[in-house]
Amino acid sequence: MDWVLKKGAISVSNRLILISHAPTAATRSPAFPRDEPLDAHGLADATALAGALPRADDVRCGPALRCTQTATALGLTPAVDEGLRDGELGRWAGRTLDDVAADEPNAVAAWLTDPAAAPHGGESLHDLLDRTGGWLRAVPDKGRTVIAVTHPMVIRALVVNAIAATPASFWRIDIAPLTKTVLRGGAGRWTLRATASPLR
Repeated sequence: MDWVLKKGAISVSNRLILISHAPTAATRSPAFPRDEPLDAHGLADATALAGALPRADDVRCGPALRCTQTATALGLTPAVDEGLRDGELGRWAGRTLDDVAADEPNAVAAWLTDPAAAPHGGESLHDLLDRTGGWLRAVPDKGRTVIAVTHPMVIRALVVNAIAATPASFWRIDIAPLTKTVLRGGAGRWTLRATASPLR
């Protein structure tokens, strides 16, 4: 059993298992996805992994179709959690990074280097980190196992928050589809146990 310090006391820590949704047509492109379903291969891959996850006290997923479909295919019955929604990329949704970079090179450069920039009209990296940081702080400190099916951007942001890394670290974290990232802790003290490891 794991433990975490909390204001001079010791309490049982949570296990937070973050699952990256299965592939879609956009994520295979790669493109910034809209709210689209899993592609046939992604759905089959997720279905083949049903039963691979441990029993959880709480199961959540982002509201996007690709998250709810992944959770269902994995044999989970999640509660939809708006705090796990994908980063909002405004007018870039549905387009590839190469296309956007060709049309708006200065905007892409700003997005990749300035955490406060939101040239696409959606969320800035600061906004995403603030939102996911609030979600992480709200995880009850009860020594529970929580499974959350969400997006690579959200998982990267949660890792940055968990280990108190700089915003620039966000771009150095790679989260593949249908992988798990595991955090342990609570009460503002988290440890990164595994990043983008296979579900089985």
